[in-house]
Amino acid sequence: MDSRFGLILFSTDPAFIGKAVVAGVDAIIVDWENVAKGKRQAIADTQINYDTLDDLKRVRASTDSQVICRVNNCGPATEREVEEAIEGGADEILLPMVQTIGEVEKVIDQVKGRCGVGILVETGPAVELAQELGSLPLSRAYVGLNDLAIDRGVPNIFMVLVDGTVECVRKAFRVPFGFGGLTLPDRGYPIPCRLLIGELARLRCNFSFLRRSFHQDIKGCNMAVEIPRIREALQEAFRRTPYEVTRDRRQLEEAVLAYHDGLTPATAVSIDG
Repeated sequence: MDSRFGLILFSTDPAFIGKAVVAGVDAIIVDWENVAKGKRQAIADTQINYDTLDDLKRVRASTDSQVICRVNNCGPATEREVEEAIEGGADEILLPMVQTIGEVEKVIDQVKGRCGVGILVETGPAVELAQELGSLPLSRAYVGLNDLAIDRGVPNIFMVLVDGTVECVRKAFRVPFGFGGLTLPDRGYPIPCRLLIGELARLRCNFSFLRRSFHQDIKGCNMAVEIPRIREALQEAFRRTPYEVTRDRRQLEEAVLAYHDGLTPATAVSIDG
């Protein structure tokens, strides 16, 4: 692995953040995205956060690590949210549900270099525009599996990992790129985390999120032990032989194709927001 793989934690709890950063977490996300998200994700048991400007300021004051603010998708409130995120101390703004080149360019123009601008590729139009999006001065790009599956009307949120979609999108970006989410290496449902780690390494990704599954699985565990375990698993995945890469990719395909429950309130797993 050429550089440190970024582990990005969703949290607004300064005490939890402090322990996570000491253990090896690289950045924190404060999540403002909630407008129309409940309706959009009504068929899925996803996590919707309602973080605030006060949350952002509190997180900023609690850590010297990178702080990212995910705003709502482009709309009437975007300009105000971008200014508030910058004033609140965000090092980077993460723009979800991208549909057009113009909406991303507008945010970049507004920011004027005061912070980074990253995007979530989680709509059909964004996938189609990946090459053009990849030419913009972005700080990162991330494929959101849940929303992309919803937008495409595909019940299996992991299918884009095996049908070539994520691999194709990844080729369009030279900035830090990631997808999905991680938890403890021996956990993960319905797809084992070790297989997601393997695919992140195969595609030479640079970061991923620690979200709901991680928060659930870390309870009762020692963060100082578990974060390094995730890092060790990532390092091992990047060091695999070609045979091991092919073997793990085949196991991922089998696991994804065997997953039939898909996006239903009872079974969907939120791994990517």
